[in-house]
Amino acid sequence: MIQKTLIKTLCSLLLTSTMAHAEILAMVNYDGKPGSTPRREGIAILDVDPESPQFGKILTDLPLPPDTVSHHFFYNKDLSKAYITALGNGALRVIDMKRTPYTIKLLDVPECEVGEDMAFTADQKTWYLTCMGSSNVIVGDARTDKVRQVIAANGPDTFIRYPHGIGLQEEINRLIVTSTVRPSDLKDPGETVTVIEAASGKVLSTHKLSDQPSPSGSAPVEAVFVPHANPPLAYINTLFEGKLWRATWQANSDTFDFQPIYDFSAIKQGVPLEIYFNRAHDRLYVTTAKPGALNIFDISGQSIAKPILLKSIPTAAGSHHVVFSPDEKYAFVQNNFLNLPEMDDGSITVIDLYKMTRKTSIDTLKKMGLKPHDIYMLPAWHTDDAH
Repeated sequence: MIQKTLIKTLCSLLLTSTMAHAEILAMVNYDGKPGSTPRREGIAILDVDPESPQFGKILTDLPLPPDTVSHHFFYNKDLSKAYITALGNGALRVIDMKRTPYTIKLLDVPECEVGEDMAFTADQKTWYLTCMGSSNVIVGDARTDKVRQVIAANGPDTFIRYPHGIGLQEEINRLIVTSTVRPSDLKDPGETVTVIEAASGKVLSTHKLSDQPSPSGSAPVEAVFVPHANPPLAYINTLFEGKLWRATWQANSDTFDFQPIYDFSAIKQGVPLEIYFNRAHDRLYVTTAKPGALNIFDISGQSIAKPILLKSIPTAAGSHHVVFSPDEKYAFVQNNFLNLPEMDDGSITVIDLYKMTRKTSIDTLKKMGLKPHDIYMLPAWHTDDAH
C-alpha cells in the first residue's frame, strides 16, 4: 500500500513538473490602435502552448520607439540573430538571440525606406532586404550587417516598383522580387515580378502576373520557393487579384515559367498574404486577410504544380503570419493586416492541424487595445526553413 502511494505521488509530481515547464514561446510585435495616444510599440514574448498553464501570457515585453512601425521578423540561418523590418523610422533592427535579456539594435541602412522582406544565404554571409519606399533591394553582409550593394532597377524592361516579397533559390542563383503597392497609401499597385541574379545583383527580367489588361493592379506580394523542389519552384500571391501563381524553373533556357494555379475568389476569399510549408514540404499554407482564413493545400507529388485545397479554416479578420508548433500539431495565425479596417481583428487563432479545426484564440494583446503585426517562434521552437 505504501509502495503504491509512493508511486502515485512520484507520478503526480512528475506530471506537475512537466506541465509547469510546458511552453512554446513566440515573439509578437505590436502597436496601439490607430489614433491612440501616446503611441505604443513593442515586442511581446508570449507562451502560445494551449497545454501550458501560462498560455497566452506575456512573459517579456521589449519596448520599441513609437515611430518604428515594426513590420516583419526574420532569422539568419543559424538563428543567432533576429531581424525586424520597419515601415517607419529606421528600416532594419536586429536582436542578438544568444544574449538575454534581449536588446534591440538599430542598423544603419540609409538607402532603405520602408523595409519589408528579407532572404539569407546558406553560408551565412549575405542577406537581401526589399525596400518598398525607396524601390530597391539592399544586399548586406550578414556577419557585420553593413550594406554591400544597392540593387535599383529602373530600365524600361526591368523595373522594380515598390518591392515587397523576395524569394532566394541559391542552386540556380536567382532572386524573385515582387512589385506590390505604394507604401504611403497602398495605391498604384504593380503587376510584375523581377528576376535577379543573386550573386551579382544583375537584374535579368521582369514578368507580368495577371491575365487582365495592363495596368491590372494585381499587386504580387509574396514570393517563396519550395525548399528542395526539383525543378526549383516558387509560389507567388497577388494581393488585389487574389490568385496564387507558380514560377517553375526551365533549365533549358535558364528562365521561369509563370502560371496562375488557384483563384481564391472561388472560395469567396480575398487578399491572400503569406505562404508557408510544413517540414515535409508536402503541405502549403496560405493566409487570406478578408474575411480571414488559413488555407491548407496538398502539394505532394504532382500536386506541387497545381495545389489541391484540402481545407479552408476560418480564423479572424486580417489573417496574416503563421507559426507552427515543433510537432506540427498547432498553427498559430496572427490576425491583423496593417491595421486596415475589416482586416484588423488583433487576435491570434490557434488551429489544431491534426483535426483541421480552430481550437481557441489568444486575445491577450487585443484585450489590451494592441494590434499584432507578426509572429515568430523563438529559436528553440522555430522550424520554418523557407523564409
